[in-house]
Amino acid sequence: MPLTHPAPVRHDWTLSEIEALFALPFNDLLFQAQRVHRAHFDANAVQVSTLLSIKTGACPEDCKYCPQSGHYNTGLGKEKLLEIEKVVEQARAAKQAGASRFCMGAAWRSPRERDLQVVLEMVSRVKALGLETCMTLGMLDDTQASRLADAGLDYYNHNLDTSPEFYGDIITTRSYADRLDTLASVRQAGMKVCSGGILGMGEAPRDRAALLQQLVRLEPHPESVPINRLVKVPGTPLENIDDLDPLEFIRAIAVARILMPKSHVRLSAGREQMDDSTQALAFLAGANSIFYGDKLLTTENPQVERDRALFARLGLHPEQIETCADEAQQQAALDDALKRQAQPPASALFYDAAVAATSAN
Repeated sequence: MPLTHPAPVRHDWTLSEIEALFALPFNDLLFQAQRVHRAHFDANAVQVSTLLSIKTGACPEDCKYCPQSGHYNTGLGKEKLLEIEKVVEQARAAKQAGASRFCMGAAWRSPRERDLQVVLEMVSRVKALGLETCMTLGMLDDTQASRLADAGLDYYNHNLDTSPEFYGDIITTRSYADRLDTLASVRQAGMKVCSGGILGMGEAPRDRAALLQQLVRLEPHPESVPINRLVKVPGTPLENIDDLDPLEFIRAIAVARILMPKSHVRLSAGREQMDDSTQALAFLAGANSIFYGDKLLTTENPQVERDRALFARLGLHPEQIETCADEAQQQAALDDALKRQAQPPASALFYDAAVAATSAN
């Protein structure tokens, strides 16, 4: 299944086409994903985000994977909304550690007015530090989304989680349409969309393809696509579900890269359970964004020093984003990086010359 180079941006992928990508030989799939990735990104740059839980526990939703749900006894205590100064302090530390985006998550069905006022101040204060800002606060209506955009929020995260067909097996307190409506409000307000899903919840392979099809249908594609691997938390209904084959997870990363060529594909929850080789394969498959730090909301995340060491071993570096630059400046900088990447290294030129000489003999 040859792809043009660079890959066109499509929103009309059929389910059978997506399933055919999943069915490719593993090496062929990763090769195609690498071609697409290199056509649009610096292949060795990884966007680094830090995620802070600004309000933890007692969520009224019944998502079967979530330790913050008030429906399950996971030993997680209920916490109030963090004070603004504490959030700003954490954001400042995240920037010093190398993060370019600061994400804030609250365990709400939807933000109340008194909480939204505080959240708006958080956004403006974190933005003033020179960081990109992202929030996940549950469902939003058009007015709430517009107010967050006016405060300077860059990204809003609202995952689809899984396919429409499997969704009811995981969540009953919020519909798939509710999630799509929130994403529509976010896009209408002018913010960038962060939306992906969770793999390994007992879904069928077709559900993974159908999830990606839903994301591809969004116009434009989500700028950020987190691909999570289920973290099995004791006390949740999914604590004893069978583990997902790591290679099936890598396949999903690669297919997401091919389907959404210009999106950042984030290697998200579940990294703590991945060895370095699995993470390296994910980056090879087109993942170019991670959460950086000790915690990912309430579950463990690889520590900063381990991530730095892995980056060094793989020759990766954090993507630099200047939030004061306009889109044209950022695109120009990316174009320059891609031109430099297109130049073959000296070792490759030496190899080509050696092959030519051998052939001549």
